Amino acid sequence: MDIEKENNKATEVPLINRELSWLAFNYRVLQEAKDKRVPLLERIKFMAIFSSNLDEYFKVRVATLKRLIKLKKKTREKLDEDPSDTFGQVMQEVRRQQEEFGLVFREGILEDLRKNNINLLTEEELNPDQQKFVREYFAEHLQSLILPLLLDETETHFFLKDQTVYLGVRLYGPKEKDLKPERFSMLEIPTKKHGGRFVKLPTVGEQRYVMFIDDVIRFCLPELFPLYSQFEAHAVKVSRDAELDIEEDVSGNLMAKIKKSVQKREIGYPARLLYDPTTPKSLLEAIMAHTGIGEEELVEGSKYHNFRDFFGFPDFDLPDLKYSPQPTLVHPLLEQEKSLIDAMKKQDYLVHYPYQSFDYVLRLFNEAARDPKVTAISATLYRVAEDSEIAKALVKAAKNGKLVTVVVELKARFDEESNIFWAGKLQKAGANVILGTPDLKVHSKLGLITRNEEGKLMNYAYLSTGNYNEDTSRIYCDHALMTSNPSITRDVEQVFNFFMDGQPDKQFKKLLMAPINMRDRFVELIDREIKHARQGKPASMILKMNALQDERMIRKLYDASQAGVKIQLLVRGICCLTPGIEGISENITLRSIVDRYLEHARVYIFHNDGDEQYYIASADWMTRNLNRRVEVAFPLLQQDLVEQVRTIIDLQLADNTKARDIHNDYCAQTTQNQVRSQYATYDYLRQLIPAGMNPERKSA
Repeated sequence: MDIEKENNKATEVPLINRELSWLAFNYRVLQEAKDKRVPLLERIKFMAIFSSNLDEYFKVRVATLKRLIKLKKKTREKLDEDPSDTFGQVMQEVRRQQEEFGLVFREGILEDLRKNNINLLTEEELNPDQQKFVREYFAEHLQSLILPLLLDETETHFFLKDQTVYLGVRLYGPKEKDLKPERFSMLEIPTKKHGGRFVKLPTVGEQRYVMFIDDVIRFCLPELFPLYSQFEAHAVKVSRDAELDIEEDVSGNLMAKIKKSVQKREIGYPARLLYDPTTPKSLLEAIMAHTGIGEEELVEGSKYHNFRDFFGFPDFDLPDLKYSPQPTLVHPLLEQEKSLIDAMKKQDYLVHYPYQSFDYVLRLFNEAARDPKVTAISATLYRVAEDSEIAKALVKAAKNGKLVTVVVELKARFDEESNIFWAGKLQKAGANVILGTPDLKVHSKLGLITRNEEGKLMNYAYLSTGNYNEDTSRIYCDHALMTSNPSITRDVEQVFNFFMDGQPDKQFKKLLMAPINMRDRFVELIDREIKHARQGKPASMILKMNALQDERMIRKLYDASQAGVKIQLLVRGICCLTPGIEGISENITLRSIVDRYLEHARVYIFHNDGDEQYYIASADWMTRNLNRRVEVAFPLLQQDLVEQVRTIIDLQLADNTKARDIHNDYCAQTTQNQVRSQYATYDYLRQLIPAGMNPERKSA
């Protein structure tokens, strides 16, 4: 055993803890909320994103850590890291970030709102006219939505709904002698039923006023509890374990299993209880006693929880406090084509979201649904919009007699219900719906259109780094390829064959597919750069992804660095690799961009002795992507598309405005020019549009 430990020690590589790396990413989101260069109302949205991200993190990752801690000691010893140690480090960093979050809100956001004549009032700051308005508003819009529950000495259990804010209320100063001197109550803040978390009060001159409905309720507590004269109310919120309790298989009725598991998620084990630190001990103990939540789940928060509700903060029709508009651009070539299928016969096209319109994808699938020569359409659906036009087009195609095959990933976390809905719709329309694959999650974004052209079947393919989702296409940066190149379409056909027969014997000429050949092929491409470096040739890689966590790939990158390969990493989220360590990773640089849009594309560029190879992918370099998901990376085989992607990547490598390093420090400005890559990318793509063509197009 000692020899085994020594061998493991000898092969240790510097790895950043995955959990702490994710928290570092979320801190970059908080940095955007702090950045005075960001318009004020957009900073408020970044506060909401930070909060929403952290909620999901507790529901998934922290809940998983707690499950690991509960494992038997012998089982825990087999893990790479002690989950108890990791949990302690995570909670320490979360507390630090929560404290800073509170400071940013109180001393940054609120102050800047006031400077712009927007006043977020508390229940203690109302003048007589506002008090009258709030009482009337409460009586008309809120009181009927609230059902207080008294917490008495009995063992009555009070269930806290997941991600819902409650007020714990201490009542004292009874108005009648036979009443208890102190009582406790719980009430749910009716955010959804009310239609939002905020109430706009009447504007006076240039001064605008708004309140949390929490504070409206606090002010009106005498209306809810008329037998008491004094009150204090403190917010709590629970985040529950979000992992679905299902087997990773497709035996039996998977749809029924997931429906049941999604319902169970709402009553999952509590991962944390956020509470107001000013909550009296007696009230907190009463809440814990009646909810069954223990001290280990307590996490100190602030007066207000669920900052994700700030997505609905009123904008008061003040465009100067928001990002300047960036109208969606037309594609310079596709815009001129009446038939996208005919256009794809001539050449390949790359569409860059969110800068260019998602309408072209909708056009392609709607055209295929109507085209009498189209015999079959296949697609993978991972996360679709709530009112998905893509799914509607597939339903239309099935009703029109096409052979429609749709791979619906029911295990797409937090999108299970939407995907179940569309799977049912598609099945009713006559589509062949495949509910994932055994032991794998389908994460690739593919489409295949088969057309009968003079007795010969021709294939047209759509491959993307992003989902078939009209909503996220407006804020996620992705690349999508439209092609009729037989060397690619044949491979796409093989992927769909895999979905149908589950056999891993598929051969690919151009595509990299996880878990079949993607990892091995990426290793071969890295090894080729290592070989060239050792031969004294130029050797380099540019690797852009959302997350870099897989230890085997990190080891291979360290090997490449030690061989002299120059590696430039663009990693938006988790990165477990440490760059710049002498003798290990001194040839690796790392930057992360967090800005107006979410960087979501994966791009892998290998120098290849001057004949660069480009792969665009759905996959990050995480163990789950390479081993346990169906992912696809596709090559760029057309020079103009290579030039487009290279220009965009070069702008990101030159970004000196929104790029951060491994320490979350902004990358230094090395030139006189200020480069903000997302804005520069928009300008670049706009310049590609020929003179005389309207460059702007409204999204569908």
